[in-house]
Amino acid sequence: MFRSIAHRGRLALAAFACGAVSAFAAAPPPAPSEPVTDTFHGVRVADPYRNLENVKSPQTQAWFKAQAEYGEAILSRIDIRDEMARRVAELGRSSGDLVREVVRLPGERLYYLKRPAGASQFKLVMRVGLKGAERVLVDPEQLAKATGVPHAINYFMPSWDGRTLAYGVSAGGSEDASLQLMDIASGKPIGAPIPRVRESYVSWSPDSRHLAYNQVRELPDGAPDTETFLDTTVFLLKVGQPASRARPLFGPLVDTSLKLERIDVGSIYFAPGGRYMVARTTDTTVPEGKLFVAPVASLAGRRIPWRQISSAADKITDVQMRGDTLYLRTYTGAPRGRVIAMPLKDAALARAREVVAEPTQGVLREFGLGRDALYTELQLGFNTRVMRHAKGTPRDGQDIAPGQAGSTFLIGDPAHAQRQPWVGTSSWTDLPRVLAVEADGSTRDTGLRNSQRPAGAPELEVSEVMVPSHDGVRVPLAVIHRKGLVRDGSNPTMLIGYGAYGFTFEAYYDPRALAWLERGGVIAFANVRGSGAFGDEWHRAGFKTTKPNTWKDGIACARWLIEQRYASPATMGIWGTSAGGIFVGRAVTAAPELFAAAVFDVGVLDAVRSEESANGITNISEFGTVKDPAEFAALLEMSTYHQIRDGTAYPAVMLVHGMNDPRVDVWNSGKAAARLQLASSSGKPVFMRLDGQAGHGVGSTAQQAASQRADIYSFLLWQFGKAGLKP
Repeated sequence: MFRSIAHRGRLALAAFACGAVSAFAAAPPPAPSEPVTDTFHGVRVADPYRNLENVKSPQTQAWFKAQAEYGEAILSRIDIRDEMARRVAELGRSSGDLVREVVRLPGERLYYLKRPAGASQFKLVMRVGLKGAERVLVDPEQLAKATGVPHAINYFMPSWDGRTLAYGVSAGGSEDASLQLMDIASGKPIGAPIPRVRESYVSWSPDSRHLAYNQVRELPDGAPDTETFLDTTVFLLKVGQPASRARPLFGPLVDTSLKLERIDVGSIYFAPGGRYMVARTTDTTVPEGKLFVAPVASLAGRRIPWRQISSAADKITDVQMRGDTLYLRTYTGAPRGRVIAMPLKDAALARAREVVAEPTQGVLREFGLGRDALYTELQLGFNTRVMRHAKGTPRDGQDIAPGQAGSTFLIGDPAHAQRQPWVGTSSWTDLPRVLAVEADGSTRDTGLRNSQRPAGAPELEVSEVMVPSHDGVRVPLAVIHRKGLVRDGSNPTMLIGYGAYGFTFEAYYDPRALAWLERGGVIAFANVRGSGAFGDEWHRAGFKTTKPNTWKDGIACARWLIEQRYASPATMGIWGTSAGGIFVGRAVTAAPELFAAAVFDVGVLDAVRSEESANGITNISEFGTVKDPAEFAALLEMSTYHQIRDGTAYPAVMLVHGMNDPRVDVWNSGKAAARLQLASSSGKPVFMRLDGQAGHGVGSTAQQAASQRADIYSFLLWQFGKAGLKP
C-alpha cells in the first residue's frame, strides 16, 4: 500500500518547520496556474495546476510556503488547540512504553522496537530471554541530535547466528533508507552505510555469512521520477566486504533470460539449514508476482540457475520456507485464502499439496511456521484469531488462545524454531499485550508490552454493524464512543475509511483517541469495498473500474450514522489517509451536503496523473493506467481533483502532508487545495497543514504524530461548533 520510494525534490526544511505563523488572512494565497489540457482516448481533461507538480520550482516553493503559513495561522487561532495538543501528548506518555515488531530467534534472543514513554522515536533493542537486560542497539534520536533532522528505523533483521545485525535508517520521513551492518557483540558498525536500500527485503544466507538486499539504481540528473523503482537489483554481500564488491544476484539487469519486467522488484528468501533459495518479485504494491528457485550451492558458481515456478496469475501473496519445503498462501480457487506446500527439490505448483484449506468462515490473512506446527491468522470481522493446524484439528484450525478477547496475532519467528508460539493482542477497549501460549493452551503475559490505561480514561462502548450500501451490499462499520453517549445528532463524529490493497481495519486501542472520545466524540471505522474484509472478492469490488463502491460505501455509512442520530450534517466529519484519499475526497465531492468538515491526509487526490510519479507507477496494478480506455475512465472518476465543481458548497477541508512524502507526492494535496479554494462557495476554510521534516507518516516522531492528531481534532471540533477562534 504505497510502499517506500524516493522522494521528489525536498523543499527547504526551515521554510515549513512547525511554528511558522503569519497574520491570519481572509483568503488563502492564490495558486499560480499554468493550465494544461490532455486528451485521453478522445476525452479532453483540463489540469489548471499542472505546474504545481514541479515542487522544485521557486514559484511552487513560494506558494507552498505561503500555504503552510496560512494553514498555521488558521490552526493557531483555534482556542482549544494548545489544550488538545497537551492532552494528546499526555495520553501518549501516560499509556507507557510502546513496543512493536517483536522478533524471536534461537537462543532466546529477542529483538524489538521500543519507544519509552516520553521519548521521540523508536529504538532497536535486544535481550536474551525475558529476564535478560535490555540493550539498545540503534538509537535514531542520537542521529537526530547530530543532524537536527528526525531519523527512523525502517527495518531490521539479525543474522541466524546472532552475530550481525542488518538495519535500515532514513531521515525526515523520507523512507529513503540506507542499509547498515553492525557487529552485535561490540555494537560497532561493519563497513559504510549502503544507500538506496529502501525496502525491507533483506535476508541472511543459511550460514549467516552473506546478506541479500534490494537496491534501487542511482539515477542520473534529469531522469523522470517514474524510473525510480525500475530495474532494481538484488545484491549478495559477504559480511566484512565493501558494498562495491557485492555480487548482483537477481533482477531485470542481471539475467535477461528470466524475462523479468522492469518493475519486477526482487527479494531472496533463505532458510536456516535450507539447501535452496527462492527469489520473489512484486511491483512493491501488490504481493502477487513471480517465484524462482535455485540451489544455495550455486552461489559458488558464476551463474545462478534460477528456475521459475510461478507467475502473478497464480495469485500467491505470502511465501515461507522451512528446510527444503516451500509454503505458499494463495487465493487461486479460494478467495479467502489457503496454504499449499511443495518440496523445493522438484518444485512445481501442479504437484503442491494443500496443507490448510480455505476457511469455512473468515479470511486466512497470514500464516506462520513454528517448530512443529503451522499457524494461520483467521480474520473474522474486525478481529483476528491465531489458529493452530495439526492432524485432528477442525478445518479452520484450533484457536490457540481462546480465552483472550479481541484479536491475537503471531509474533515473528523467522527461523521457525519456537515450539510454543507467542501472540500479540489487540481490541477496541484493551491495551495490547504479548502473551506466551503454553502447551496446555493457557497464556501468560511476557511483560514485553507494559502499556497502562491512562488515568481517567472513559469506559467505551463499541458496536459492530453491517450497513446497507447503495446497491444493497452490507458494509462492516465499527462505532466507538464513551459509555452512555446520548444519540441526539449533536455528537462530533469522525468516519474513517481506506478501501485499497485489501487492507482491513482491525480492532485496536489508541490512547490518543481518548482526547476525542472524552469530549463526546464518535469514531466510526468502515471496511468499505477495496478492503479485504471478506477476502479477495471484497478487495476486487473496490478496485480499478469498481472503485466507486469504495466512496459510495463510505457515503452510505455517513448517512447511516446520521440516521441513527450519532451525528448530523453539522457534526459529521470524514477522514482518509493515503489511498484513503480517494475514499474521503470522492465522498466529499459526491455528497458534500453530508459533511461539515473533512481531513485529506497525505491523500491520493489526482489519480489521473499518479502514474507519472515514482510510486504511482507501482500502483497501476491497484488503480489502473490511463493507457487503457476503461481504466482511464475509472481513474478520472476516482480523481478528486478532477471531480471538484465550481460554485459547490463544499465542507471545510484540511489537507495534511509531509513535504518529503515518498509514497504520495505532496502535489496531490497542493493541486486539490488550489482547486477547492477557488471552487468552493460555502465560505468554509480550505487549507494545508504541511510539515517540512515529515513524509507519509512513517518514521514521524512522537511529537510530530501527537501534534498532527491534535490539529485534526481541533480543526474538526471547531467546524462542528464545539470550539471557537481566538481574537
